[in-house]
Amino acid sequence: MEVQLRSVLTAVLTAIIACLGAMTPARADESAGVLVIGRVSDDPKANFESMKTLLDYVVARMGDVGIREGRVLMARDPLQMASYLRRGRVDWVAETAGGAMLLQRRAGAEPFLISDRNGVRRYHTIYFARRDGEVKSLDDLKGHRIAFQNRTSTSAYFIPSMELLERGMPMEILGSPFDPPVSNSVGYVFARTERNIATWVHKGLVDVGAVSNLDWTNPTHVPEFFKSDFVVLRESGEVPRGVEVVRKDLDPAVRARLREVLLAMKDDPAAVGLLDRFHLSMRFFDLDERDRRDLKRLRKGITKIGAEIE
Repeated sequence: MEVQLRSVLTAVLTAIIACLGAMTPARADESAGVLVIGRVSDDPKANFESMKTLLDYVVARMGDVGIREGRVLMARDPLQMASYLRRGRVDWVAETAGGAMLLQRRAGAEPFLISDRNGVRRYHTIYFARRDGEVKSLDDLKGHRIAFQNRTSTSAYFIPSMELLERGMPMEILGSPFDPPVSNSVGYVFARTERNIATWVHKGLVDVGAVSNLDWTNPTHVPEFFKSDFVVLRESGEVPRGVEVVRKDLDPAVRARLREVLLAMKDDPAAVGLLDRFHLSMRFFDLDERDRRDLKRLRKGITKIGAEIE
């Protein structure tokens, strides 16, 4: 009886293994000919249609390298997107400079093009404080508070954090803007929006705010009636506005054709008209030496942030 039962179990296990083996090629075939674009977003519905429009345009011009279909894959945060890249579930990700460097660090993603956003190819951080406040320069920040946007913002977290660490300033996260930092460190809080950053500085809840130069000149984010009470302490160096990355093991022929199609978009009237319908002004460029240098410094800074304050 025992021998018979063992024979039956062996036959069942053999059948299961055979079925699993048969399923594996089917899953591989399922992804063949499909180009997947990824985007980190906390509002997928707002981004999906424009991303799909861009993807459809690209896919229609990649049949010569076997691409027949496009898919959009959203992630809630860079950690999830890094997982998708490592597992080969996404091929191409549109990111900010900081987000791109995070994906390179965590998933080996490779930057391969720069993209502008609404005509802006590079941007930087502006640090500001109340004109009548105690902080007159970044060197005065120890024992005071600074407001950032969120943990993935290039201009309103990564750049200011790495610059403060480069100045030898220890940093500690605070539970709220009402918590006092220790005297020899800089306390930081996340305000979630640029408008909140400006409001918290104006009300004296924090001493310094950090936003991009684009947000600084946008009255919806930094109201004009606040600015008469503010003083700019410093402007950082610039970094690329947008960076396109691909997974490290993407088929070289697909990667090369994707690059050709994206670079040609800015000279294609059909592409310009298509994207204008979704209020997208996007052009793609090869990385130059300045871009590579700035991204290298940013990647080094993000690594330092991960080691020292996160």
